[in-house]
Amino acid sequence: MKDNSFAAGRSLLKSRWPELSTIKTAKANGLPSPPLQDPASQGEGLIRLPIMPGGMASDITLVEAMAARQSRRHFPGGGLSLDELSFLLWATQGVRKVSSQFSLRSVPSGGARHPLETYLFIKAVHGLDPGLYRYLPLDHALILLRKAADPDGEEKELDEALLKHNFGAAVTFLWVGAPERGEWSYAFEAHRLMLIDAGHICQNLYLACEATGCGTCAVGAYDQEKCDRFLGLDGKERFLMYAAPVGKRA
Repeated sequence: MKDNSFAAGRSLLKSRWPELSTIKTAKANGLPSPPLQDPASQGEGLIRLPIMPGGMASDITLVEAMAARQSRRHFPGGGLSLDELSFLLWATQGVRKVSSQFSLRSVPSGGARHPLETYLFIKAVHGLDPGLYRYLPLDHALILLRKAADPDGEEKELDEALLKHNFGAAVTFLWVGAPERGEWSYAFEAHRLMLIDAGHICQNLYLACEATGCGTCAVGAYDQEKCDRFLGLDGKERFLMYAAPVGKRA
């Protein structure tokens, strides 16, 4: 016997693209595009990241990275360098071209809208204070949202919010939904596309981790309210959608 409570979730996974022709989206109505990046109005100013080189020094090929890719939950190798963090951020949200209505990045996105913000809880990255940060892809910079007065205590709080899935990470990637960016172009179809976009981002993180001696593990099981509260989100316009702890392998 099928559980009727599954119906809403299954409906979200199905395309309703033909219905878009029957409505006028915000874009079709001539409304301005929502910002492609949340403004840097919080925190203590921009922290410019090292300019992304052609690639991190690595002997591993793309084929080898794909073959080696796996979820890793043990990080005995210590903290990341700032160069390594910069590379991982570029690999997951790096900008190649930008206009007033779209940005082309290192990952695909429906309509090039990129409706996800990258938050980071950093515990061990050389040169950065422990705390909560947000990545600004258009600037290739970080903004510090709050310093961690008690890094171990905050890491424990985050681990509990992630249902014990933080694994003592050096840095935790936390992808937050910004749904209005996609809704502007695609109305109700934007939400299905957001889920697909999250998968694109996390797969790039897996491959970039393999290339830099890091490991990660995608996390889709978490306490929504606790995570949103930890990140200072309202849970309506901004909310956690996906997470991935990252650390150095031995």
